[in-house]
Amino acid sequence: MQASMLARSFSLAAATAASVLLAISAAQAQPPSFDTFTVPAGSAPHDVAPAPDGTVWYTAQAQGAVGRLDPRSGKADRVPLGAGSAPHGVIVGPDGAAWITDGGQNAIVRVDPKTLAVTRFPLPKDRPNTNLNTAVFDKRGHLWFTGQGGIYGELDPARSSIRVFDAPRGPGPYGICVTPDGSLYFASLAGNYLGRIDPASGAAQVIEPPTRDQGARRVWGDSKGRVWVSEWSAGKVGVFDPATRQWREWRLPGREPHAYAIFVDDQDIVWLSEWSANALVRFDPRTERFEVLALPRAHANVRQMMGRPGEVWLSESGTDHLLRYRTRAISTASAASAGGN
Repeated sequence: MQASMLARSFSLAAATAASVLLAISAAQAQPPSFDTFTVPAGSAPHDVAPAPDGTVWYTAQAQGAVGRLDPRSGKADRVPLGAGSAPHGVIVGPDGAAWITDGGQNAIVRVDPKTLAVTRFPLPKDRPNTNLNTAVFDKRGHLWFTGQGGIYGELDPARSSIRVFDAPRGPGPYGICVTPDGSLYFASLAGNYLGRIDPASGAAQVIEPPTRDQGARRVWGDSKGRVWVSEWSAGKVGVFDPATRQWREWRLPGREPHAYAIFVDDQDIVWLSEWSANALVRFDPRTERFEVLALPRAHANVRQMMGRPGEVWLSESGTDHLLRYRTRAISTASAASAGGN
């Protein structure tokens, strides 16, 4: 009798221990979740740019301002950019400042990270209404930018000099990126091509994607120098390898997908925002597999993404929120090197 009760007691203890271990295992297996940060109502945050100090800049397109969020406190600075401002893109420059493509002012705008002072670099008067879009810094510290009105250009901040060039096929230049070897590429949404810029002459070479009328929207370079493209109209992600001059494309999961934003992280994982499914999509080029992660709010309208080690940041232009998606656990040391996250 006692032996039987003892056996049952051991059995119950073993079952309890097993269920505790199972619960711990399940909790550890849970995928990373989204962290939500509310920005002022009516901001319509278009682009987002995490900074090395741990803060995050975003363009409040509907309010003619730029914001700077501190994820640790949830507080945000708001910097008005001037009369008529309608900022589109924002990036963090090598000087630590926020650099903005302001379509409303037809100017490149710099916001000092310490004083929040605003400096404007207007485009030449013979280049009005360019519909400035996105910018990137090259290895010389020059800022290259696109305008959907049919231009791309270069700003030398040290000399305050600007060069503007007509894009092939007219209107359309949208996303722009620089690869590890310093090469410059941009996507033309209306022109349906990938363009490569010669920084010396300013001339652009058209590189045709395999899918016609694909709606190349944004671009990002990976560690191998390949250029990844979000194909809005085709619902695909494409990659161009300059070394082989070969393309590959993959259609995103779901019904009638629309790939808008694209970002390639430090592990060469490709992230996309998919508007039809209102989702963040993870694509692993090594396995060629997709993972679809539903966004926490409907009609998020994520137009741009950027990140830093262990994090992807998204701007919900439709809901006045910023999102952080933690892609993996970060050690204390690596978090400190990434700006204290």
